[in-house]
Amino acid sequence: MELEFIYQRHSVRQFTAEQIPEETIKELIRAATHAPSGKNQQNWHFVVITDKIKLADIARIVEKKNAELSTYLKDEGKRKAFRGSVGYHTVFKGAPVLVLVYAAPYETIADMLIADSLMPQGEAMQYGKANPGIQNIAAAMENLLLAAASLGYGTCWMTGPTYAAKEISKYIGFVKEGYYLAAMTPLGVPANANISSTPRKPLEEVLTIIS
Repeated sequence: MELEFIYQRHSVRQFTAEQIPEETIKELIRAATHAPSGKNQQNWHFVVITDKIKLADIARIVEKKNAELSTYLKDEGKRKAFRGSVGYHTVFKGAPVLVLVYAAPYETIADMLIADSLMPQGEAMQYGKANPGIQNIAAAMENLLLAAASLGYGTCWMTGPTYAAKEISKYIGFVKEGYYLAAMTPLGVPANANISSTPRKPLEEVLTIIS
């Protein structure tokens, strides 16, 4: 079974300075848009940034927001861990490309039940747990990551920096009614050719077959 393209994807956090042709970037985004989406809403929008100064500025925005939010954590251990995560949340500054993935609102049955108020809100909310709107974004992201890996490029699925979503969107000047920053990934040629994935849980632990 030829599934090697799946196993070529790794989380890459260090990149060479080699640039990626614009047409290649467009092809990767096109691959992302061929992901399935609930009700075929395709509730995604991709913003690509290649300017190194902008990438450095966005990293500083994340660092500033991280420092600000840490002051709201009372537990010293949690505060220290959160502050320590900022290095992982800014690895994109070393990549030639940053892809921001925005999501649009997606109405679920839970939203409709809550709006009509005939069912207790707590009960209605359980029907929104699947959150198909964000699953659409996740599917598109995985398409993008796998397509990039198949061409020899590295990526790293990131949601951590989205705590600075408002500030990032304001800085880049992206406004689209109802859309919010849901995820991002750096994109570039891996600086290290010997990359391996973290160990996976045994299949027996995560698989149930009911026949």
